[in-house]
Amino acid sequence: MDSVKIMLVDDHKMIREGIKTYLAEDPKYDIVGEAKNGIDCLKQLENLEVDLILTDLHMPEMDGIELAREVKEKHPDIKLIALTMMGESQHIKQMLAEGALGYLLKNCGETEVKLAIQNVMMGGTYYSPEVTNIIMNNIRKVKPKSGSNVAMEMPLTDREKEVLKLILKEYTNQEIADELFISVRTVDAHKRNLLDKTGSKNVAGLVIYAIDRQLFDDL
Repeated sequence: MDSVKIMLVDDHKMIREGIKTYLAEDPKYDIVGEAKNGIDCLKQLENLEVDLILTDLHMPEMDGIELAREVKEKHPDIKLIALTMMGESQHIKQMLAEGALGYLLKNCGETEVKLAIQNVMMGGTYYSPEVTNIIMNNIRKVKPKSGSNVAMEMPLTDREKEVLKLILKEYTNQEIADELFISVRTVDAHKRNLLDKTGSKNVAGLVIYAIDRQLFDDL
């Protein structure tokens, strides 16, 4: 398997150096670029082949949320993980809405960063345990949406709900397939159906959809 080409985005060089130190020594990862903010990152993306961006949120000139929005629009094939000190629910929801497939707090260790990259590159999501708790609490607290728009939505099948629930639990495609005794290809088909029915553009959108509609109360 080819190494994952990673761009590091953080306005603190020391933090970039620390991440680069433990990722660069692993042949599975290739640090192809570093940027001090979103604008710097976008300029470099014009000339670099990047699989995944690890980005902070609070940065001058262009923050991580705006960067995620720009990447989603201009480079939709590039995956993005937030790595930040900001653990407030509004920041998490904003990043998920802009397509971030992972959200890590900076108190996490090397092993967790690598696990997040692995999950995201395999088609899944990854959130720090504290972030997962915030997401699950939001799902329990938010009142289901009502009104004509919801009434017009296509209902999810039981199987699609099972797949969505496992997505919320950060299962990879292979893990979902193993859990439900179906093929990875079938998992992909269910994901496509979920995206179509919910009007979501990616897996992060499915998480937002589940939060907004309080689909599960047993997570």
